[in-house]
Amino acid sequence: MPVVQSLAEPRSVFGRDSDPLTVNDVFSRASLECRAMVAPKLEDVRYRLEETFWELGLPRFMLSDNGPPFGSCGLGGLTRLSVWLLRLGIQPIFIEPGHPEQNGRHERFHETLKAETATPPRASVRAQQAAFNRFKTCYNEERPHEALNMRTPAECYTPSERSMPIALPEYEYADSLEVRRIRTDGSMKWGGEYIFVGGAMAGELIGLEPIDEGHWHLYLGAMRLGVLHERARTVMPLAVDGYKRAVTHVPGHAN
Repeated sequence: MPVVQSLAEPRSVFGRDSDPLTVNDVFSRASLECRAMVAPKLEDVRYRLEETFWELGLPRFMLSDNGPPFGSCGLGGLTRLSVWLLRLGIQPIFIEPGHPEQNGRHERFHETLKAETATPPRASVRAQQAAFNRFKTCYNEERPHEALNMRTPAECYTPSERSMPIALPEYEYADSLEVRRIRTDGSMKWGGEYIFVGGAMAGELIGLEPIDEGHWHLYLGAMRLGVLHERARTVMPLAVDGYKRAVTHVPGHAN
């Protein structure tokens, strides 16, 4: 089966009291989640993603824009939600800021969603969700797509074989790395002092790999976040890294 990949982003399409959280599979175009939410918070989005992952399995990548709750201005562009995704073995991938065309497939989906379910918007969140449910069934099961050789998304979609774990696995690091636990205030203890890393990583285990005297690469699992400068007592983000960069495609999928 193809690698399962997902896109997710809450977007305001109504101008009223609710936003949709949409999760689509890149390979099949299938709509996996289309949920009307009132001012979606990180906890609400995480709950809906958990429900999707329990039912359909874990993707390997999550493509989104750089805004909350998926992206931030912090180290590695991470939020508490994207840190949670990393713990599940899901690599967050962010489009370049100000370039929604890099996520054009999902943008087109939202245009269709808005035209058919929110023009005009429904009178209540419950009514809006009912409209989403009807659209999702039609979109997945009845509409053939030219990009799918005129098959429907439901005919092409295969759930992931990676199941949602009951408990989050802890990161494991090679013996050559120094390991620290990030404190609740986002700092770690180093050389008898506290150095701020990022609030999104509170409670997480990080690994530090020596580069040269006084400099260490800082990792969250397999993701390299930045460089610890011992003398300056600070962690500097990486200008370019394999996990935080603009993308025009998702790995493993031919556009």
